[in-house]
Order: sequence, then C-alpha cells, then structure tokens
Amino acid sequence: MPNKLEDKLFKVNVDTIKEFFRENKDEMINDEYAFASYMRQIFKEKGVSQQEIFLYADIPERYGYKLISQEKHTKQRDIILRICYSAGMTIEETKKALRLYGMPELYVEYPRDALLMVIFKDRPGDIIMVNSILKQNGMEPLRSSGMV
Repeated sequence: MPNKLEDKLFKVNVDTIKEFFRENKDEMINDEYAFASYMRQIFKEKGVSQQEIFLYADIPERYGYKLISQEKHTKQRDIILRICYSAGMTIEETKKALRLYGMPELYVEYPRDALLMVIFKDRPGDIIMVNSILKQNGMEPLRSSGMV
C-alpha cells in the first residue's frame, strides 16, 4: 500500500528528484539516524506519543528518549522489542526497526522469536501480559532496562 511520500515520488523524474528530496527532507530517513527517523515516523502514523510508549513499555522516559534519538545505544534487543510492541507496531515494522537499530530481526526458526511474532500479531495485552505468556511457555521474559 503506497504511502503519501510514495505518491509524491511517483510524480517525480530524475530532473526533479533533488527538489523532491529538499521538499520532503523531514520525511526522509538518513543513514546516520535511520532508526530515530523511522521510529518518529511510526509514532506519528500510529498517533502515539513517546511518553505513552515508554510508560506502556515500562522503560524510564529519559532513557527511552535517549534510545530513540540515538544519543544512547542498548545491546538489549528486548528493550527495542518493548518499545515496538508498546507503539503498536506490526511484525514487519518491528523487523525493520530492529534492522535499522543494527539488531537481529525476529526469526520464526527461534522458538522465543516465533512466540513473540504471535504475540505481536495477536496483541494479548500489556508488557506484563507479554512477559506472563513468555514465562508460561518456558521462555525468558522481555528484559527491562534495569536488567543486565
């Protein structure tokens, strides 16, 4: 399904592409801050504030802002998964976010990832419910920022 930016792009040719880039720079994803740009775009599309997302994800707000802006970096994939789930992101949107952050995507071949994919699809509840489902199935819960 094409988005508004794609609709604009289809009206452009190679002679006018620079104008397209200039006019749409706020919607474009640059390489250095690709994750930050992508996440802000998703939050805007979904109509959720970062503050709400961090609250639902059970991530300290200040830490969450630093992660999204890429001022801080985490090696904990679960933190990014918490943010994606709390933002109401689809499996495909989450895979892209993980890729842009430099982390492994969700892979159906890994049992925990497969269960997480089903959870992202079914949306059974909040992060507490997600962790409960993971534990019920003998898997590690999504780590919070305070866990090593």
